[in-house]
Amino acid sequence: MNSEPKTRFALLAASLLLASAICLAGNPVGVPSSPKPGRRAMSFVLETKVFPKGGEIPSKYTCSGQDVSPALSWSGAPQATKSFALIVEDPDAPSGTFTHWVVYELPPGTHQLPENVSQTDDLSGGGRQGRNGFRRTGYGGPCPPPGKAHRYFFRLYALDSTLNLPAGASRQEVESAMRGHLIAQAELMGKFAR
Repeated sequence: MNSEPKTRFALLAASLLLASAICLAGNPVGVPSSPKPGRRAMSFVLETKVFPKGGEIPSKYTCSGQDVSPALSWSGAPQATKSFALIVEDPDAPSGTFTHWVVYELPPGTHQLPENVSQTDDLSGGGRQGRNGFRRTGYGGPCPPPGKAHRYFFRLYALDSTLNLPAGASRQEVESAMRGHLIAQAELMGKFAR
């Protein structure tokens, strides 16, 4: 039996598959060539003018100073954002990660938090505050033991829903409610030593 027609057919089929793969390589089937509706191509960024990324947090914003929250601003959140949550933590604390600030239910149109946010359950522009590691509502600034500098991470979460939590929620309650709703995250880190 002559195998030449089978070989030609196999080569033709392989060539067609290869040509199809080359044509589709720039835009595979089922993958949109632009971001999905509700998503932005630009990155989600959290910033402050108070200290540079990775830089030293001025004492004004710590227990060595006035212990007020720094002004924060952000941009580039996905259009699908329904609320924001903010958690500030110190992973270098002697007893394990220490929570300095918990804010949630920030409206999607919010792009900043001013300096010295009041230590109230509900914020005037919308949003709620939870309990920090000091067992107080609102911001509690860096307050490490004397010695090596600690790192303080400010993490802002863009969520596709509201959390429907009462004011005064714990960090664990906020993180549990956020599960499955995170669509973007922005981070800022500063250091402080006493």
